[in-house]
Amino acid sequence: MSNALILMLAVMGGTMLLRAPISFGMLAGGVAYLIAKGQDVGLMAEQVLNGLYNSYVLLAVPLFILAASIMNAGAISERLFAMAIALVGHFRGGLAYVNVIVSVIFSGMSGSAIADAAGPGLVSMRMMTDKKRFTPEFAGALTACSSTIGPIIPPSIPMVIYALVSGSSVGALFLGGVVPGFLMAFSLMVGIYILGRIHDFPREERTHFRDMPKVVLQGFLPLTLPIVLLGGIYSGVFTPTEAAAVAAMHAILLTIYYRSLTWQRMWHVLQESLRQSASVTLIVASAFIMNYAIASEQIPDLVAQWFTQHEFTKLQFLLLANLVFLVLGCFLDTSTMLLVLVPLLIPSAKIMGVDLVHFGVVVVVNMMIGLVTPPFGMLLFVINALTGTSLKGMIRQSLPFMALLLISLLLMTLFPQIVLWLPQSMGYATQ
Repeated sequence: MSNALILMLAVMGGTMLLRAPISFGMLAGGVAYLIAKGQDVGLMAEQVLNGLYNSYVLLAVPLFILAASIMNAGAISERLFAMAIALVGHFRGGLAYVNVIVSVIFSGMSGSAIADAAGPGLVSMRMMTDKKRFTPEFAGALTACSSTIGPIIPPSIPMVIYALVSGSSVGALFLGGVVPGFLMAFSLMVGIYILGRIHDFPREERTHFRDMPKVVLQGFLPLTLPIVLLGGIYSGVFTPTEAAAVAAMHAILLTIYYRSLTWQRMWHVLQESLRQSASVTLIVASAFIMNYAIASEQIPDLVAQWFTQHEFTKLQFLLLANLVFLVLGCFLDTSTMLLVLVPLLIPSAKIMGVDLVHFGVVVVVNMMIGLVTPPFGMLLFVINALTGTSLKGMIRQSLPFMALLLISLLLMTLFPQIVLWLPQSMGYATQ
């Protein structure tokens, strides 16, 4: 490792300790690297502009963010909650099941764990804590854990970014996340069932049978979005990037149909979407110069050689990668790991014969679990900021659900077909 690379990491680490935005730290580190190497600082602009210009798939990110913002701002969530309560509310701990089901439904619309936690997740928490049905700590812990499903079931912003750095098929990644996402939801429901028996969770009033068709029909239209996206991608009607524009238009049409957004509210939604998109784009742009430095130092080749010399099997490689990402997920931002650390392992995965779609889904699941793990569980911080719920209490209550999510991750790692079965059935050729 050269002195220039050490300086880059030191500058980046220093800016993080000063609590500057991660993108600023990466840019500052990139400038320090170029100066230390005696290279023209203007090379940074060249790397950033070329990277953004050549990344057609990156266009999907702001459009998926827009779709998520519109879905969260409209009255669509009310209809989905009513449908979920009608279906499972009468079971013991019914509102806890509703929390998970709504996260699954919104995962097919937003592609963002933070958006799910701050939107429908917040509504779920308020319903669960109303009349003291559940403690705020339990509701917050479950909301954080169920929100991790958001970027697993398509569409998925992290999977779009992974496709950018790995060259994998976005469509195959989207399909690969369907079964793992439902597996995660099922594992959380198992935890609710067990805890419900132990703590005697409350039930909701059963919806009358004659009212069921009306309630289900009112919540049906939003459920068509993932069907439209995946059907359109694999029928060749539109590309995965164009699918993001379809998602945004689908969300707009739903709000028009339900008359759930005023023009003033829509303007605020567009502004918020613009801010979020700019934040993500700045991180991606700053990652290009970081990746330039890492590639110049031949770090990916050195990592690949290390794995080859130690004669790791596919399974050993995946288990070690899981361990690395789970540990780093306690401290680092998801975007940083996707854009800086994942490219280090892609060459090794190829040499080991690991399918990049399987690897991508496993990596994204790791990172979503990292959003709940202390000390820097971003989802827990978001819920704490929005509701004032105790962080310590949420961490304690989340432990059983975290254990179940880790079991789901282990199953995906041990049995690649959990990820690959659906893409392969739709024509994806295993790499």
